[in-house]
Amino acid sequence: MDKGKKTYRDDDIAQSYFDQIKTVPLLSFEDEQALSRLIQQGDMAARKKLIEANLRLVVKIAKGFAAQDIPLLDLIQEGNIGLMKAAEKYDYARNFRFCTYAAYWIRHYIGRFLQKRRRAIRLPHHKEEILRKIRRTYHSLTQSLMRQPRTEEIAREIGLPLKEVASLLQITSGIFSLDAESGGEDSVNMLETHEDYTYNPERALLRKSSRLETLRLLNRLKDREKWILAYRYQLHGSEFHTLHKIGVKMGISTESVRQIEMKALRQIRPHAEELRACL
Repeated sequence: MDKGKKTYRDDDIAQSYFDQIKTVPLLSFEDEQALSRLIQQGDMAARKKLIEANLRLVVKIAKGFAAQDIPLLDLIQEGNIGLMKAAEKYDYARNFRFCTYAAYWIRHYIGRFLQKRRRAIRLPHHKEEILRKIRRTYHSLTQSLMRQPRTEEIAREIGLPLKEVASLLQITSGIFSLDAESGGEDSVNMLETHEDYTYNPERALLRKSSRLETLRLLNRLKDREKWILAYRYQLHGSEFHTLHKIGVKMGISTESVRQIEMKALRQIRPHAEELRACL
């Protein structure tokens, strides 16, 4: 009976909170930038306004992590901490939306909270050291590969047997997999569930922005020019192709590939400043 009353009371509190935050107006991009300028000058009222306007974003993301063993309000509380961190570090000069930036921090804090709550196994000190090394390697490879690294790539990087790394992850990480697909609001991956003091959403956003800008410039080229540059510079995640390999694949000579590549580079060179500005 008491448990039922508690559940009802929690649901009532949650609904009251949802109704309250719905009354706060959303912000435009220009509003976010103006508030960011004030926050950087130490204006706490501006920080409060930016946070309150994005509380609905926290609820939306927290619902994606919802589970029977964790109260939704607890997830929202942790997400709000991530939102406050985002408001503190957001820089209007980066020229991307605050909600996009904040989502990284919100997921990071909720995921870290879930990992701490659900991990019941205590490891020996040397195993903890290995796990910390795995975490650092994971984040390093994520940034260099621009994707989630596979377990075997992590094992190779830190010089440990694949079986040992996989076994340790299986013991400590029942709620996620390194090889799991990510991107959805209900996905929990290693980047979100492990604390990382080098966590850098700005880098991820800027890399994504620069890659999209590069692909946009390629669309100005003819199909053959576009694909040759994509093969040469691994723009679609493919392996590096030599001129000879591209020629075989496209049925033309190596010299023809070289000439097409040079012509394509000459065409996009005048737009190089756009990419520099993006970076």
